[in-house]
Amino acid sequence: MSRMPCWSAVSSLLVATLLPFAGAQAPPSPFAGPGAPGSSVAANERFVFVVFEGVLYKFDAESLQLLGSAPLGRAQVGRPAVDPGRIGQEPPPPPPEPAAAPTPYDQTVTDALAWLVARQDDNGRWDADGFMKHDGEGAPCDGAGSPVHDVGVTALACLALLADGNTLRQGRHKDALKMGIAWLREQQQENGLVGTPASHDFIYDHAIATVALTEAFGLSHYNLLKRNAQQAINYLESHRNPYSVWRYQPRDNDNDTSVTTWAAWGYASAKSFGLEVNETALQCVSAWYDQVTDENGRTGYTKAGERSSRMPGDHAARFPVENGEALTAAGLFGRFLLGQTPQQKPVMNAAADLLLAHPPRWVQDSIDPYYWMFGTMAMYQMGGESWRQWQGNLREIVGAQRHDGNCAGSWDPVGVWDMNGGRVYSTAMYTLALVTARRKARLQ
Repeated sequence: MSRMPCWSAVSSLLVATLLPFAGAQAPPSPFAGPGAPGSSVAANERFVFVVFEGVLYKFDAESLQLLGSAPLGRAQVGRPAVDPGRIGQEPPPPPPEPAAAPTPYDQTVTDALAWLVARQDDNGRWDADGFMKHDGEGAPCDGAGSPVHDVGVTALACLALLADGNTLRQGRHKDALKMGIAWLREQQQENGLVGTPASHDFIYDHAIATVALTEAFGLSHYNLLKRNAQQAINYLESHRNPYSVWRYQPRDNDNDTSVTTWAAWGYASAKSFGLEVNETALQCVSAWYDQVTDENGRTGYTKAGERSSRMPGDHAARFPVENGEALTAAGLFGRFLLGQTPQQKPVMNAAADLLLAHPPRWVQDSIDPYYWMFGTMAMYQMGGESWRQWQGNLREIVGAQRHDGNCAGSWDPVGVWDMNGGRVYSTAMYTLALVTARRKARLQ
């Protein structure tokens, strides 16, 4: 299948973390063959490996699409990359990864991932409301979420691990990732749904799990996951409204920007890794964003100009919708997933301006990890001055990380929707935002 035009040097959003090609010289053609000093070619039925000037390049054997590269030591020249394996098997040692330049967020991310891994159940799940059973001595962590969202918070934790550079084959937290992905696979039903329709918003959990499965499959080259990832995409397609997009219930002709963006992320990831997706669905997503985005760049929830939703009661008073642009952030990031650019869609510049007018501020009525995660991903893709201004405010997130007792490394779940996923949710979302800030490549 052809790839979306925006996915050139990297395979997906998260692989941008793993394979920083920015500034690198062009890779050799797999047809070049050996000849230069230290060069060689090896192939199997799935991949072509080219060693050229001390760098191992990996190509897809069918399309000759560049899949990745890594520098090799003198003793490693000519050694092919690892072959696809199976979850639970210990693969051969992979080539070393390039050393990443240090950033102001490194220790924050390290501490956050350590907190997450320490709260993982033995079966691979992250327990939204019972994670504190893993606490050590001292006062236990507070911030329980809802038990109906274990699938969603487990998928978010896996995405945080993937974004940090872990795969099912390598990385400091590969074992935790393996366990988490295996648990998600075990929750998948015959119809492809990951989890059960136990809550009215179960599709969120499934959509996030779909992204985690497709990314883990593609980044780790584990064929065992291909069927699960494809079935998860297939369920999303069966849930989508005819001639439109997604909301909570299957095919009820109700649509919203939030669910649609998570689903679009799953489709974009799946497409980048060669899974089957309905191109019409992506066209419907594009049409939806245009339909609900006004001339000022604001993307609405279910219609143009509509702000984010709030729970009944005092929820709206505690978290005024005017204090953020969560859906504008989701829509802007979604447009990048579709391959759109601000040059083609000037309304994206207007959307970025709205986000800059509401940067991350750790003030009680403005805290929103959903907004800040999507906003950071979108503004990173904008680049330039937009990214510079937004990135400067990420110190608000860094400064709010806990450093005491059993909560050390996590973030208090005090944001607008944190009562659903709890402390695991807030910690995974902020980690995703900060890992975005460390990336070396962009989608376009």
